[in-house]
Amino acid sequence: MNIIISGKNIELTDGLKAAVEEKITKLNRYFNPNTEVHVTLSVEKERQKIEVTIPVKGNIIRSEQVSNDMYVSIDLVEEVIERQLRKYKNKIVDKNQSDGSFQKDYIENDYLEDEDVKITKTKKFEVKPMFPEDACVQMELLGHDFFVFYNAETEAINVVYKRKNNSYGLIEPEY
Repeated sequence: MNIIISGKNIELTDGLKAAVEEKITKLNRYFNPNTEVHVTLSVEKERQKIEVTIPVKGNIIRSEQVSNDMYVSIDLVEEVIERQLRKYKNKIVDKNQSDGSFQKDYIENDYLEDEDVKITKTKKFEVKPMFPEDACVQMELLGHDFFVFYNAETEAINVVYKRKNNSYGLIEPEY
């Protein structure tokens, strides 16, 4: 695996880099050697955050962990990604892709899924054209963390969502 480590508001010491590489290389058994792993370490006030993003063919495997200690965050992120890989293996690996990003042992090994993904409720609603700012207001009025709407500017279905820092994000489709 090719581990790319970057920092934001933090000095990347040799100790931090070594801790990240030690934990992330434990995922070697799942991925091919040419798989890129993007790791970003950041500090915001008392929050020590690590974000790990692994783009694989057709999917993105991602985890973000925050704690008061960067080394604790680093320990947690590897465990979460490994759990995701075991839980969703059958959904993220197409066994017919011989040139994928995953190791052969991982593809051939069966893991018990902790729980299946089940849709328990379906909602239908009228989609009205609106601007992203109006969609944010509507989302707040409903008390939701996200809102699906028809963007009046781009004429496409978009999603606005509330971010952890109480700002908003916009998801637009890419065709």
